[in-house]
Amino acid sequence: MLGEQERMGEELFVACSLRDLIPEDYILKKVNRVLDLRWLRAEVADCYCAQNGRPGIDPEAAVRLMLAGFFHGIVHDRKLLREAGMHLGIRWFAGFSLHEALPDHSSLTRLRQRWGAERFRKIFERTIGQCAAAGLIGGQTLHVDSTLIRADVSLESLVAEHTRHVEAANGTQGDPALSPEQSASGPNAAPAAMPTRRRKRSPKKRSTSDPDCTLSASSRSMLLLPCYKQHTAVDDRAGVVLDAEVTTGERNEGREMLRQLDRV
Repeated sequence: MLGEQERMGEELFVACSLRDLIPEDYILKKVNRVLDLRWLRAEVADCYCAQNGRPGIDPEAAVRLMLAGFFHGIVHDRKLLREAGMHLGIRWFAGFSLHEALPDHSSLTRLRQRWGAERFRKIFERTIGQCAAAGLIGGQTLHVDSTLIRADVSLESLVAEHTRHVEAANGTQGDPALSPEQSASGPNAAPAAMPTRRRKRSPKKRSTSDPDCTLSASSRSMLLLPCYKQHTAVDDRAGVVLDAEVTTGERNEGREMLRQLDRV
């Protein structure tokens, strides 16, 4: 028999909890069984004023929203909050019921700026401590590797650095508006040295929209692209990430690995 679904208007009441509508094997439901963030509020309390200002987003709800974006592969806050508004699992995991309005996407951006990188590292290390207490870290074998992350900039934003920046960094004397050959052609100039054959290097390029990223490539045969580099150390027993650091794409992996070993 051919079935037919009657499409009604908006429902005023829901006869069950959101938990009952979410499958038991859903990834955020598995995470919720072991996740304990009750300590987080006291950790970030000094970032807020107790008497003045509007109430901000709950710290645990903010971190849960970020975790939901991580597990769903959503890296942009605007898209994350748009998906959370329609996704029952994300709403339940972050603690928002159907009738509650979700925070604006800019709330997560301001929260990251308010807490700062060092506080997020403390939260990360606190989580590692919980993993160690649960027996998930062996401490015998460590996997360390780096990967390039393409910066979210266009190639049209790349410009060559000006020569005077290089001269200033190397202490070159002379008029910054003149070339090195013009600066050394005065009456008191030293005798010109014999020219040496050097390979001509192309000027270094930076992105005007994201000057922190640098041009890098995974091999000499690959095209140089604006990138960051993520350095990660993972424990062998259960794959727990023990340390993560993001640098410019030019950072040497070997030097960063020694710093990671010290932190681990």
